[in-house]
Amino acid sequence: MKYTLGAYAASPNHSGWDAALETAFYNELKALPNVKGLEHPFLGRLHQHDDDWFLANVAPDWDYVFTCIPGIMNALGQNPLFGIASDDEAGRLAALDFMQQACAAIGKLNAHLGRAAVTAIQIQTAPARHKASSSRAALMASLNTMLQWDWQGAKIVIEHCDALVDSHAPSKGFLTLGDELEVITQLNTQLNTKQHLGMVINWGRSVFETRRVEGALEHIQAAQAAGVLSGVMFSGVSDQDSEYGAWRDSHQPPKQSALVQHGEPGSWMTEQAMHNCLAACNDPQALPVLGAKIGIRPHSAAIAQRISIVRDTLAILDRYFSH
Repeated sequence: MKYTLGAYAASPNHSGWDAALETAFYNELKALPNVKGLEHPFLGRLHQHDDDWFLANVAPDWDYVFTCIPGIMNALGQNPLFGIASDDEAGRLAALDFMQQACAAIGKLNAHLGRAAVTAIQIQTAPARHKASSSRAALMASLNTMLQWDWQGAKIVIEHCDALVDSHAPSKGFLTLGDELEVITQLNTQLNTKQHLGMVINWGRSVFETRRVEGALEHIQAAQAAGVLSGVMFSGVSDQDSEYGAWRDSHQPPKQSALVQHGEPGSWMTEQAMHNCLAACNDPQALPVLGAKIGIRPHSAAIAQRISIVRDTLAILDRYFSH
């Protein structure tokens, strides 16, 4: 079994850009036998720093899942009305322009590789609802537009981020899972096209929202019950104030244990919790998106340490599928 790896969160280039350092990191990633490809961050162009470097250094057989969240968060920092679910028309159209740039970047990567290498694009339902108004209607209008574009076979999936809730301050504060599922299922029914919309659950973001380990499991079950579960990405979170921060979307590694030597002691994402989520999926091996996105602390960690943490995280998934 092979997995999608959100390797950008584990990159040694956490600030600034050192091409030689990133090349060394990518060479280690290419040596991992159970990596199918990358969850690739989209910030407005194919690669945040250097398209040519990226095209020269990716493995030719990798598949890609684009994620728009880094670029969306950057845009929200400039304009809180930005987002495909925004009730502000200018903010919504700005987000659609951004998505069109993502569509073009997918075309550039596919052209370079000579195949439809991008299997999915994860979009997120900005803006943050504690700062701007958003709605199902605005999201539906945006998706209707996006479905007219040529995504070259990449499936459009909403990655659920933490919704705005009364109990605590949000990290993202986007639309509720229920709102997102309602729009997706309605559009899938109306359009009856091959380009069905899907839903990806990020473990850490669902637990951040619900403040319960079971929250991720419940979100997976809800998406599956709606018939639109397209993926699960494992990314940890914790209530403990470690280097990762308490209740921060900082992609903590799984909890350290006898089997997980390279982990984070305070992480809520245990091996058992991950396996419970996989068991809740009807056919986890068939999910278009399945893998992990792990951040590394300290920021000064060597590449070998980064790869060890990634390897141990993916080993948890391997142990599930080997049973």
